[in-house]
Amino acid sequence: MSVIETIAAWCAAPPAITDTARRLAREAIADTLACLYAGRGDISTLAVSRSFGSQSVDEAPLVTGARQSPSVAALVNGTAAHALDYDDNFKPGMSHASAVIVPALLAIAGRTGASGRALVDAYLVALQAQAFVGSGVAGSHYTAGWHGTSTIGSIGTAAGAAKLLGLDADGIARALSLGASMASGTKGQFGTPAKPFHAGMAARNAVEAALLAAEGLYGRSDILEGPQGFLEMFGGSDPVGYDRESIASTRDHVIETVGLMPKRHPCCGSTHLVIDMALDLLHEVPLDADAVVSAECHVGIANFRNLPYTKPVNEMEARFSMQYCLALALRRKKLSLSDFTPPSVVASARDPLLAKISMTHYTPAEERAATQLPHRLRITLDGGHVYEKERFFARGGLADPFSEEDRRTKFLDCVAGLKDAEALYATLEALDELTNMSFLEQLFDNRTTAA
Repeated sequence: MSVIETIAAWCAAPPAITDTARRLAREAIADTLACLYAGRGDISTLAVSRSFGSQSVDEAPLVTGARQSPSVAALVNGTAAHALDYDDNFKPGMSHASAVIVPALLAIAGRTGASGRALVDAYLVALQAQAFVGSGVAGSHYTAGWHGTSTIGSIGTAAGAAKLLGLDADGIARALSLGASMASGTKGQFGTPAKPFHAGMAARNAVEAALLAAEGLYGRSDILEGPQGFLEMFGGSDPVGYDRESIASTRDHVIETVGLMPKRHPCCGSTHLVIDMALDLLHEVPLDADAVVSAECHVGIANFRNLPYTKPVNEMEARFSMQYCLALALRRKKLSLSDFTPPSVVASARDPLLAKISMTHYTPAEERAATQLPHRLRITLDGGHVYEKERFFARGGLADPFSEEDRRTKFLDCVAGLKDAEALYATLEALDELTNMSFLEQLFDNRTTAA
């Protein structure tokens, strides 16, 4: 069997899913919907919506006749879910997994009459498929400059969309292969509105791959590992390659073994370990930000490359600036959505503290020699006192999970102004029990927002 056929066989008949895995999936779906709602007014979302969302179904003639497609819904909602960079990270796929998966599945849920339980099932299939696809290229793909959200996300999410459409193993394999042909997106776009568009593009790709697969369109089943395939073309300088036996024998779901990384801060995940270290330090000692002489950050190569903006000039660049994010954390002891608006960036980017923050990274040899390296923070004060911290994981994942109150607070912050937000949060906690997706009307109809 090819790698795709092995993945598809697992997706068609996955091992028993535990209650813990289902709970974690429900939490991820709720977090993504909150981020999606919060991103509805972002420049990237509005540009995509104006370009495609207002089109009537008969605006452009088709030689085969007109038919409504869920592609645009996936594109717009996927862009919104990633617009504020507040959505979760997923290391096995080097992706913002849920920002692609949830909009893609919701776009076809109405076509299939999906229940909440079916949505959770398909979500878990898509997430595991992203992990399988990512396993062959690992960090080498990401370090080379590919944006895993829009490459691995397109392929793995296609498996979940195909699952929700009711396709068998052969159909899921066709969707995965077509998703590989659609994979694209470079990290050079980080700090621009094109980055959230990558998530929308991947969600659209996954939907279209699944719909095409349902109609019998197919590609090569060995397109991941074969000549001129994904591994060869996208693998970077040091890919690990695919292990079909490991994929086939997987029993414990990745959401429980590795987990997702929901975000505590609304900015690039490459800043989060350092920000968490700063907040940990501020909790321990009464540190005066004006007394900081230098703040030296040491991070991974890919993290360093993700954060090129030392002097951000807009909110997009600010989300990808270690200097901006760390300075705000030291000043305010938290980061919020309001810190990444044009007026806030104009005001805060002039802070002299930004010039005192520097960043270095590990060497390629150091990264090859270790499976996990910590990020480090060294702060020197004007009195000569030095504080040093290190962290292997950001807060929010399995190693340092959010509390129920953390999740609820973030959700309500993202949907501020929405009527009956507390009731919606409770509904999403019981997603497995819902017979349909009618709860989405509250999120997607702006008339339900409070004045």
